[in-house]
Amino acid sequence: MPFSTPETEILVEPLLSQMTMDEKIAQITGTRIRELMLDGKISLEKCREVIPNGIGHFCQFSTGQALPPEDLRDLVREVQHFLMTETRMKIPAIFHEEAITGFATLSATTFPQQIGMGCSWNPELVKNNTQSTRQNMRAAGATFALSPMLDLSRTAHWNRHQESYGEDAYLTSRLGVAFVNGLQGDDLKTGVAATVKHFAGYGTKNNDTKTLYEEYLMPHEACIKIAGAKSVMPSYGVYKSLPISVNPTMLDRMLRRELEFDGLVVSDYGAIPMVHKKYKQSPDMMTAGAMAINAGVDIELSSPTTFPFLAEAIDKGLVTEEIINIAVRRSLTMKARLGLLDKDPVIGTDGDLDFDPPAFRKLAYEAACQSIVLLKNNGILPLKKEIKKIALVGPNAATVQGLLGDYTYQAMRAFWKGEQFDPLNPKLISLKEGLENSLGTSVELKHERGCDWSASLEAVIDKDGFGDSRLGKLKLLTVQGLPQPDLQNAIKISNESDIIIAAVGENISLNGEGRSRKGIGLPGEQEEFVEKLLATGKPVILIIFGGRQQVIDKLEGRCAAIINAWFPGEEGGNAIADILTGKVNPSAKLCVTYPNTQDRVEVNYQNGYSLSNMPLYPFGFGLSYTNYEYSDFKISSKTKTNSDRFTVSMTVKNTGEIDGQEIVQLYVSPTENNSTMKAIQLKGFQRVALKSGEKKKVVFKISPQQLVQYKNNQWIVENGTYEFKVGASSTDIRLKGQIEMQGENLILEKGRQIFFSESQVE
Repeated sequence: MPFSTPETEILVEPLLSQMTMDEKIAQITGTRIRELMLDGKISLEKCREVIPNGIGHFCQFSTGQALPPEDLRDLVREVQHFLMTETRMKIPAIFHEEAITGFATLSATTFPQQIGMGCSWNPELVKNNTQSTRQNMRAAGATFALSPMLDLSRTAHWNRHQESYGEDAYLTSRLGVAFVNGLQGDDLKTGVAATVKHFAGYGTKNNDTKTLYEEYLMPHEACIKIAGAKSVMPSYGVYKSLPISVNPTMLDRMLRRELEFDGLVVSDYGAIPMVHKKYKQSPDMMTAGAMAINAGVDIELSSPTTFPFLAEAIDKGLVTEEIINIAVRRSLTMKARLGLLDKDPVIGTDGDLDFDPPAFRKLAYEAACQSIVLLKNNGILPLKKEIKKIALVGPNAATVQGLLGDYTYQAMRAFWKGEQFDPLNPKLISLKEGLENSLGTSVELKHERGCDWSASLEAVIDKDGFGDSRLGKLKLLTVQGLPQPDLQNAIKISNESDIIIAAVGENISLNGEGRSRKGIGLPGEQEEFVEKLLATGKPVILIIFGGRQQVIDKLEGRCAAIINAWFPGEEGGNAIADILTGKVNPSAKLCVTYPNTQDRVEVNYQNGYSLSNMPLYPFGFGLSYTNYEYSDFKISSKTKTNSDRFTVSMTVKNTGEIDGQEIVQLYVSPTENNSTMKAIQLKGFQRVALKSGEKKKVVFKISPQQLVQYKNNQWIVENGTYEFKVGASSTDIRLKGQIEMQGENLILEKGRQIFFSESQVE
């Protein structure tokens, strides 16, 4: 559906025609709700002073507060009432918030971090999660989200790695489309507008044109063309020496003309001022603002810093009023699409509000179960009935600090505000509590921290824009109220137990935006701590929390089992405990390559792994408590480059004694020696539920257009022979066969239109 329609134009054009320049600029800027508050309440005087001409957006309005749901809704209604009654144009504002792990507000359901959801390989689950987010946000009066994050991350050293869906464009695109569909719903008047970010190639090297087009642009393009995303956020990064916020090559040529995006472009917070202050690409703020709006940025967030100079910029010939009108029109069109320009717009939901009802907690539990990856198991899991004494040790054993990723409400309050969050609102389930729930009284569970996350403040804050005392305060919050770790007692209870569960890894002070660690091993002295546990001779089950793969090459061979829990959200403790005890059969598969060194290099499974430097675990890897057998592979021997879909099918059988879910992965590799296609690429996947002994047929329907490459400034499907592979990971290929693409090379004049294979289970 086009962004602007005859219905929206009827609402937008009369408003635009009446606006003064000050009113126009107000609609293309954002501000913070705190600017309107006095003594903790909305001040009418402040409203008249700060937003006399209205405002476009209120930024991170709920993470800036600590308000119960009803109070938050009433605050939104109070501000909207002022705008609709006291300003001349009577235009409501958009209230936006982060939504990467659910609605980031007090008491709302906290889902696993996005990298964990990437390991679920479950688009339907992602969609269900964001449907719940939509319901909560609309209930509070929020209509716009700065999510999902679609950056491909190919190094665990990147501090925002945890926000990504991993290293693969296809998997990220599938999950991104599901995220947007769930959040926006069928109609933006009842949905929440998704903002796909960060456009494009953020957190990685983006100057290789082929990789940029084929991979880094793909998730954004899929969300725009398939899911109808109408908001895009450029990254803080640089493309071809020019910051993306002022880069017409990326924002005009690539985004608007080539990807045919017709929606709203919002700046990342403070990104436009950085053009002047950090990148020195403009002589002053006025020029930075003019450069941004000329390049295609419509809204300046999070505060009116450069766009207020646009009126003066017109006089100096740096921008035209026509360009400003285009941005204002898009701002108003988004408000119209969201229902905010209706005669009686619906602001929030009346009555009592529950942001974490049982149905949403159940979703959070299922999401955690499907995001937690079993990396190693020598047969010790699930725990046997003979186990009577368990030592639970490590910094993440009994706290909630390892449950929470960045841009959760809790992490944002702690990092940005330096305030302790309430672990009971919503209720956060630690591993210790989860084990107590799952084990009951038949097993003796003894706990001792044994060591801290990091003796020194290992993470280093990016002082450019963040300040330099925030991390110190955050670390104090993470240990507040905890006893000093007692190493000797941890060793004592370990020696007295049948097994040791060591909960190690990171917390929000060691991972997140603005926080960079020196390496990617276990932080602090945790590796030495695990060594001491191994020295007891008791089996060690290593559970790693955090937002990245943490290198454990020196420990891996001696641990009895290893689980990567990521930041699993509010139900993380219950989910891990139920996996340990066998109530849940793990099914997650890695959405990233798990490195075996701390080298600062980008890793992409598509290039193939060197035999001399194999990863600890490959992309797509994950263990189960049962085994799956693949058979009966079928593929057509040939097809045309311009044909419709062809079929690849196979049968998967659960040969074990436990019910489970297998993620069947479909890859393609080139066979031609002169091919410029990557060595192996994911082209489909299907989660299959199988009872013990059950088998099912999986059918993939693939379009030749999924083999498209970007070469010589055009999209081309080359003829020749391709090998399709079905496997349990990118290196565990069970079945394969070849198909010949016949006919002329196919040129896609309008670019990509088909992104995904179709699959079904029979």
